[in-house]
Amino acid sequence: MGDPRQSFVNHALGGGTVADVLLWRRQCASVTLLVSSTVLWFLFERAGYNLLSFIANVMLLLVVILFFWGKSASLLNRSLPPIPDMEVPEEFVVKAADMMRVWVALGLWLISYVGSFFTLLTLLYIGTLFSLSVPLLYEKYQNQIDDKLITAQKVIQKQYRKIDENVLRKILKSSNKEKKTQ
Repeated sequence: MGDPRQSFVNHALGGGTVADVLLWRRQCASVTLLVSSTVLWFLFERAGYNLLSFIANVMLLLVVILFFWGKSASLLNRSLPPIPDMEVPEEFVVKAADMMRVWVALGLWLISYVGSFFTLLTLLYIGTLFSLSVPLLYEKYQNQIDDKLITAQKVIQKQYRKIDENVLRKILKSSNKEKKTQ
């Protein structure tokens, strides 16, 4: 097996095709993703093409194709187009809801705050760029990044202790005195 630190990033990303694309191990697929997302972002954001109308037109085209396929299949005695079963088990939904309920409010707030500065398409494009660069950079410079993060964590903990000692404890003491006087 290779370097355990490098395999950690691959494993954290799922270890499959997606991890290979994000870590640029499948360069053709990574370049294709980068170029296609850049072209789509340019078409929709800079050229003024509307994403919602594009999605609506594609779905309308899909419905028309399925309609003609279904009608021609019945006329020519051929099989109908395969339509996937869209049933989701209740256990999966309950587990997913339990796992996500804690993070949803904070995540939605963060998305709305950041989203006020960008359009949805630009945000998706930035996310694509980050997903193609951050895992690769972290895998390449993992030791240096981990050292800097440990240092930053120590500084943050030190500052928090100062704030806790100087501010938060005084607030708690003053609120306890007010409760005793009442």
